[in-house]
Amino acid sequence: MALPVRDQVKYWGIAAAVFLFLLWWLGDVIMPFLLGGAIAYILDPIADRLERLGLSRALATTVITFFALLIFVLLALLVVPTLVNQAAALIEMLPHLVQNLQAFLTERFPDLVEPDSTIRQSLLRLGETVQARGGEFLNTLLASVSGIFNVLLLFVIVPVVAFYLLLDWDHMVARVDAMLPRDHAPTIRRLAREIDNTLASFIRGQGLVCLILGLYYAFALMAVGLQFGLVIGAIAGFLTFIPYVGALVGGVMSIGLALFQFWGDWLWIVAVWAIFQSGQFVEGNILTPKLVGGSVGLHPVWLLFALAAFGALFGFVGLLVAVPVAAALGVLARFAAERYRDSRLYRGLDTDEEG
Repeated sequence: MALPVRDQVKYWGIAAAVFLFLLWWLGDVIMPFLLGGAIAYILDPIADRLERLGLSRALATTVITFFALLIFVLLALLVVPTLVNQAAALIEMLPHLVQNLQAFLTERFPDLVEPDSTIRQSLLRLGETVQARGGEFLNTLLASVSGIFNVLLLFVIVPVVAFYLLLDWDHMVARVDAMLPRDHAPTIRRLAREIDNTLASFIRGQGLVCLILGLYYAFALMAVGLQFGLVIGAIAGFLTFIPYVGALVGGVMSIGLALFQFWGDWLWIVAVWAIFQSGQFVEGNILTPKLVGGSVGLHPVWLLFALAAFGALFGFVGLLVAVPVAAALGVLARFAAERYRDSRLYRGLDTDEEG
C-alpha cells in the first residue's frame, strides 16, 4: 500500500532540504565531482555510439579520455595564454579608451565636458575604477583558481572522476532505477527522460552552438584587425548559452572598440557590426534549430533567474548546478500543470457529472 500523499511530500521535502544543505555546506569540496559528473554526462552519448560500433565500454572511455586530454593540452598551450594576455591588456587599455571617449565628447559636445562638469569627473573616475577593479578581479580570479582548482584538482581529480563516472555511467543509472519507489517508478522515469532531453538539447546542443559562434566571432574579428578580437569572441561565444546576451555583450564591446580603433574608416566599423549580425542570423536560423531544437523548455528569463539565485546562494558551485536544476524544475512545473488540468480542482464537479 502506498504512503499517503502528505507523508510522501514530507519525506521528499526533507530529502530536498538535505540536498540543498549539503550543497551549501560542502561547497568547493564537491566541485571537482560536479565537474567530473558534468563531463561524463556530456560525453556519455559518444561512449554509447562507440559501443554500438563494437568497442567495449572501457575501450570507448579510454579513447574519449585520450582525445579529450589531447584537446585540453592543445588549448592550454595555444589558446589560453593568448586569452589571458589579451584580457589583461584590455583591462589596462580601458582607461585610455575612457580618455579617448572624453576627447571625443570634448570635440563634439564641449558644453558637456567642461573641466568641472559632472560628466568629465565621472569619466575620469570610471577609467580609474575600471583599471583598479579589473586588476583586482584578475588577481582574485587567479587566486581562486590556484586555491580551488589547484594542480591536483585540474590534472588529477576531475579527469579521474570523469573517467570512472563515464566508465560506470550505465551501471549507475541502472542502480538508481532499481532504487526508485515501485509505485512511482513509471512517472519518475518519464520525468527523468524529459529532464534528460531538456539537458541534452540545451547543454550539448547549446554548448556546440557556443563553440561554433565563439570560434567564428574570434577569427572574424581578428581577420578584420580588431584589437582583442580573440578575447571578445571568446566572451561572446561563452555567453551565447543565454539567448541574445552573447551577441549583445560581444557586439557592444567590439563595436565600441572599433569606433576608437577605426574612427573615420566606417567600412571596418560596419564590418565588425556585420560579423555579429551574421552570427545572430546563423544562430537563430541554422545552428539553434538544428542543434538545440525548439522544445528545450528553458526560457531565457528563467535561466537568468536560476543562475542569479543559485550563484548568490551557493557561489560557483551553484552556477554549476543552476542549469540542471532549472531544467528539472521546469519539467516538474509542466508536469504539475498537467496534473492540475486533469484534476477536479481545475475541471470542477460539473465536468465530472457531465462525463
